[in-house]
Amino acid sequence: MKKTLLILFTLFLVSNIHGQVRRNRMGTPQVQSKPSEQDIEKRKRMIEERKQEYISNFLTTLEADEFQKEIIRQNLNTFYDAKLAILQTPFDRSFDRQNAIKKLESTHFEEIETLISKSDMDKIKEMITGDFDEKEVKKEKKKKKKRKKNKDN
Repeated sequence: MKKTLLILFTLFLVSNIHGQVRRNRMGTPQVQSKPSEQDIEKRKRMIEERKQEYISNFLTTLEADEFQKEIIRQNLNTFYDAKLAILQTPFDRSFDRQNAIKKLESTHFEEIETLISKSDMDKIKEMITGDFDEKEVKKEKKKKKKRKKNKDN
């Protein structure tokens, strides 16, 4: 009787300890430290590279010549920098921030409207409002590479 009671007590104690150890390994949140200056610079560099890739993918959809594409690239870069500045600026109300972004979207590309075609301008307006689908452009690039590779073989 004593042995059975001792064995049951030991099994109960072991299962209890095992459950606590397992919970600690799985559920304990890790404390994150503040990012270092190097991490911040790396993240900024990655964001800038991604922005340039996004703009390049967009420019492949336009029907403009190289000179016009370069002007559009510069305008898109300044647009995104200005939009980031607006988003980082503290406003009293979110309504003021939205109005500032809408004003930027409507006035920033007025200078180049005369230089490019109406269809390209419509595409730019779609892009700045967030309707540009980059996945389609990437699919087209893959198809072109595949066709070119098959043609070479």
